[in-house]
Amino acid sequence: MSFKSSSSIYEILDDRFLIPANGDKRLELLYDGARWVEGPVYLPAWRQVIFSDVPNDRMMRWDETTGAVGVFRASAGNPNAHTIDREGRLVSCEQGRRRITRTEHDGSVTVLADRFQGRRFNGPNDVVVRSDGSIWFTDPIFGIISDYEGERGESEIGASNVYRLDPATRRVQAVAEGFGAPNGLCFSPDEKRLMVSDTLTGQIRDFDVRRDGKLSPGAVFTQSSLDEAQFDGLKFDDEGRLWAAAGRSGLHCYDPDGTLIGRILFPTPVSNVAFGGAKNNRLFVSSASSLYSLMVAVTGAPRFGGRGLTTRARVSREDEFAVAAIRLQMYAETAEPRFGS
Repeated sequence: MSFKSSSSIYEILDDRFLIPANGDKRLELLYDGARWVEGPVYLPAWRQVIFSDVPNDRMMRWDETTGAVGVFRASAGNPNAHTIDREGRLVSCEQGRRRITRTEHDGSVTVLADRFQGRRFNGPNDVVVRSDGSIWFTDPIFGIISDYEGERGESEIGASNVYRLDPATRRVQAVAEGFGAPNGLCFSPDEKRLMVSDTLTGQIRDFDVRRDGKLSPGAVFTQSSLDEAQFDGLKFDDEGRLWAAAGRSGLHCYDPDGTLIGRILFPTPVSNVAFGGAKNNRLFVSSASSLYSLMVAVTGAPRFGGRGLTTRARVSREDEFAVAAIRLQMYAETAEPRFGS
């Protein structure tokens, strides 16, 4: 079977995207009115999404039960991405203050790290917590090149690296170097691989994670021209597909073998993505001044990995492809709008 379509928000480039595309057929606009939205994270206990309005120097909060949006924290250090640790605490990249912080259960904020070898970070951009509690983050120069997304300044380190932070000892280790601008990062579901996007080179790089926590030299998972994609935030689903925010070309979906199998199209450039919701099958996507959502027919990787990939045994792949193709063909005939509120 071969079924290629761009009749909805889904651009199907390979039959393997039929299953992921068998979800919502329109985007749900959750919030509009920021300057530049980044770093959404779903907090299951709160049933909320925390996201950043970077130039406006604030963290925002969307409530799943009411749909209300409000300011979670003002004067937040030009925050970028967020994640949660194993205790459900919010871990944030304060790009403007050039540091990694943690919001405690009582609401206080703890500075986890702001320097490497005595020199200030450039401006942490994206962050992920591994199942052993270690915190991994990227440190490009976006926050110091102007006052728009941070505070203009010099790079004290003189490089843009990926770091590992031990929250117990506060020791910071550079685990990957040689980037133009490391941006998004995420672990594979079994945590044996770390993916890092490099916005300036148009690459997503793939690193093996060794047993001692160190990384292999890394290989190029995918390469794109900057006209085609501006890679940013990354997330895996539980079957090993990689979802990559790619700027003007939307949200890309890659098969585990590295093939670009499809895209989800947005009206404005996409910067980041998170899985969430009750079943972890709802995508929350930051796109320019807006936060969007849609439910998809796949599930995000476990919030803390190490459990390997999910295998589907309910029905055959052929049956799943057939049902998905029929549903997409039926939708193509309805001519509904792509983008909704």
